[in-house]
Amino acid sequence: MTKKRIAMIGSESCGLSFVKCCLDEDLESVCFEWTDDIGGLCRYPENPEEGRVSIYKLMIINTSKEMMFFSDYTIPDHYLNFMHNSQVLEYFRIYAKDFNLLKYIQFKTIVYSVKKRPNFSTSGQWEVVTECEGKKEVNVFDGYMVCTGHHTNAHLPLESFPGISSFYIVPNNNRKIVQGSATSSQSTNMGHLL
Repeated sequence: MTKKRIAMIGSESCGLSFVKCCLDEDLESVCFEWTDDIGGLCRYPENPEEGRVSIYKLMIINTSKEMMFFSDYTIPDHYLNFMHNSQVLEYFRIYAKDFNLLKYIQFKTIVYSVKKRPNFSTSGQWEVVTECEGKKEVNVFDGYMVCTGHHTNAHLPLESFPGISSFYIVPNNNRKIVQGSATSSQSTNMGHLL
């Protein structure tokens, strides 16, 4: 019997865990990632990438490590309870490496569409159209999972704020207005002290 093929779109925590679950269930797994690395939002780029949403440099996650680890892979004891984004990304990388997941991820691959095949009522299969390095491909899968998260498209109405031409990256030498008093506003405001 042929293995069922499952496509994953995105390689942050959800995508990585689904790749692993599919492999555990003896399913063929392919994960499509449009960037050149895993980690999604948790990967802070030193040089911002056009169109890519990112966390801010000093972000500390607001969920304790006891509440966010993979069920089959605990977070190392020496990591902070509320981790800096770099530790979260390192945890994802260790997980992917130790379970040999990277070979199932196609990096720099854009997914253009997922649609039912013409014979879907009998096959239950999906057509996934991707592009990598200028080459478009159509692949057939028995199922798919969208693991891109809900913060993938930036909405930056910069034209509404005269004098601002780009989004906040680091607080150096900038005047800030901080709205709110929760974790992210505090770390944004105090970032210049770190």
